[in-house]
Amino acid sequence: MKEVVVESLSSPGCHNCKVFEEFWHSVESGYPNVKYRNISVMTPEGMKMASKYGIFASPGIVINGELFFTGGVNRDKFIQKIKELST
Repeated sequence: MKEVVVESLSSPGCHNCKVFEEFWHSVESGYPNVKYRNISVMTPEGMKMASKYGIFASPGIVINGELFFTGGVNRDKFIQKIKELST
């Protein structure tokens, strides 16, 4: 399986961020090839990434250096993308 890097840009108090984080932790054991990082948009790194990817709604999900989605989580599309990139 190919390595996949998922970065979640989140903000404090963000409901959708918490939902995505809980979702990811519920399925992550099935994707050992995925490296996951949660980055606060309040940090210098998070601010830089939010600006780079044009993220205005949290969470901003970046997969392998490309913005995948912002705001609400589409779980099926996320899993489909992870599977595609893993093969």
